[in-house]
Amino acid sequence: MRGDRVQRATRRRQGTLVGALALLVPGLLLTPSASAAGHRAPAEIPAQTTGASTAAPAAQPGAQPGERDGRVSWRPELSRLDGDDVNVTHSSGALRVRGDALRPASVDAGRGYGSAVLEARSLDRTVDRVAVRLDARVPSGARVAVDVRGRADGGSWTEWREARRGDPAALPRAVSEVQARLTLWSAEDGTSPAVRGLRLTADATGRPEEARERQTAGAFTARVFATREGLVGHTTANGHVIQPNDHFVALPSRRGLSPRGSGEYSVRVCGPARCETAPVWDVGPWNTRDDYWNPSATREQWKDLPRGLPEAQAAYQDGYNGGRDQYGRQVANPAGIDLADGTFYNVGLNDNGWVTVTYLWTDDGGDTTSFPTWGSDVNIRKSATTDSAVVGTLPNPTTVRVRCQVRGQLVHYNGYSNDAWAYLPDYGGYVSNIFIDVPEAWLPGVPTC
Repeated sequence: MRGDRVQRATRRRQGTLVGALALLVPGLLLTPSASAAGHRAPAEIPAQTTGASTAAPAAQPGAQPGERDGRVSWRPELSRLDGDDVNVTHSSGALRVRGDALRPASVDAGRGYGSAVLEARSLDRTVDRVAVRLDARVPSGARVAVDVRGRADGGSWTEWREARRGDPAALPRAVSEVQARLTLWSAEDGTSPAVRGLRLTADATGRPEEARERQTAGAFTARVFATREGLVGHTTANGHVIQPNDHFVALPSRRGLSPRGSGEYSVRVCGPARCETAPVWDVGPWNTRDDYWNPSATREQWKDLPRGLPEAQAAYQDGYNGGRDQYGRQVANPAGIDLADGTFYNVGLNDNGWVTVTYLWTDDGGDTTSFPTWGSDVNIRKSATTDSAVVGTLPNPTTVRVRCQVRGQLVHYNGYSNDAWAYLPDYGGYVSNIFIDVPEAWLPGVPTC
């Protein structure tokens, strides 16, 4: 059985396995109406407008992994670009925006935009804070942002956290693998920043900022107002070109933005008809620094608002911030999430409306273990059998949290068989272990239900 799973995983990585036919449901195809998302945020306001290099405090220049002070420093390779990088090029020794024609749908930018997800670095210790030192030429009106995230033992990633000048990024838990993302905005005249180098320095404070907040066993859920993104043919903040009947969502913060093609940050959206799991591939609506799904104390902005209340909703309903968003615009609806056309109609919306959203990467997970999935339109069943009711669907590869596993109906798919099923508490149902993307048929470290 293990050998079968290894062969299956190898073939899928080579691109020969397209999707799951067993346990699947066909997508609901409807003709999209005119876009209802008329509240796209403008370009990010640059943190500084000087042409000098920007830097955040880091360790001593000579610091190397394994030094006694507990700090670990390294320099990611900026010239190594791949499929999850967006509109950037490395030329003349620097990373730059490739061109100003790409303007993400979510921010309706009047200037060039690009991002690079750098290679992850495995460390020989656990850390919870990362400082950056950036060697970059940033012309007036341009901007460069450095976000970092981490994970431990191959588990789920933390959210992205921005590291600013003199303000290291504090990660919500101890991690042993760190990854950085560079986001670049050109000046209004099209002049790109030029990033020549980046140095990361990580250490352990022993007091992760959210340690006391992570007390629930399930991911955080809120009821928010949803609008339809539409904008077919435009490009999202992670470089995805929006297709008819697309399935993804936009949230108003880069902290939960998945790299292109991945579902590392996904939500479960429940509407009038059904629920759907969809990846976060865009940033919006209204705001771009409103991670309202986080505890108030760790929210990037609007820390006086309760967890689960989007700033746009508070502005629209209660006149918060003078009824305006972070850019000073009058808020015309209380939207806290944008849904791509396919997701919008699939959950049962015909007009903008209220939905229940579970932010699947949030909180500690309690007695759960996170695993990646593969396949498209994979059903989650009420019981460990294909005859039981469907309680949810995974439309794309994502990360799920598994509490326990059982022996159930033997499932056959494309020549492979497995009778193990994983219980997903965020959905209240079971999925065949065939679609958990690990070599083992019986998930390691997961107890029997």
